[in-house]
Amino acid sequence: MDAPRTNGRKLRSDKRGATVIEYGLIAALIIVAIMGALAALGGGSGGMWGKLDTKIDDSM
Repeated sequence: MDAPRTNGRKLRSDKRGATVIEYGLIAALIIVAIMGALAALGGGSGGMWGKLDTKIDDSM
């Protein structure tokens, strides 16, 4: 009967699982921010490559 109580106390005092979840959430937020930045900047770089392509075509 003491074994379940002892295991329960050990599980309540163990904080490793919560730490892993927190790091996972932080990583997910960073990834979402990077994706948003790439989406916002993607159109600008696409326009730049289009202009470069046009200049190359015009020079030939």
